Amino acid sequence: MADNAGVDQSVPQGFDPKLIGLAQAGTDDLAAESGKMVQFVSFKVDDGEYGIDIMAVREIQGWVEVTKLPNTPEHVRGVLNLRGIIVPIFDLRCRFGNGLTEASALHVMIIVAVGHRIMGLLVDAVSDIITTNTDEIMQVPEVEARGDQKFITGLITVQDRMVALLEIEKLFDIDDLVALVSKAAG
Repeated sequence: MADNAGVDQSVPQGFDPKLIGLAQAGTDDLAAESGKMVQFVSFKVDDGEYGIDIMAVREIQGWVEVTKLPNTPEHVRGVLNLRGIIVPIFDLRCRFGNGLTEASALHVMIIVAVGHRIMGLLVDAVSDIITTNTDEIMQVPEVEARGDQKFITGLITVQDRMVALLEIEKLFDIDDLVALVSKAAG
């Protein structure tokens, strides 16, 4: 057994804290030179596939019944007590204007951090973890707006499918939501 006295074992050699959440060494060096590598968790809602920044994801769990709150928007399914934290759960299908999800044991909740708050997203299924170069993210073309259009910040192609990248901060009006949930719970 080697004597490591005096050697800081807490930080790997060559680690750059500015790269937290970005792919580290061992990725395509050419891609790393042209832009930064980023990762997204992709998931399905209806016929669409979406992605959110993996750094926002705190956990993924199967659907469980939530406590409904009165006087909240239809897309707020209710709240969940997650280890002592009250987490509002949002139905993304409904948020995109496609009606309520008939949630079953096959559906998934993605627990995310939005600013200093924890929220849950009800989705049909989690698909994949996607690693891509920021240079490969395409702009959203100007088209007639769909319900999800205002939340989409970019598009990426993964094999033969297109994944729409969501900016989760735009999904929620945090101040209004906190006021509504507080009023409903009080």
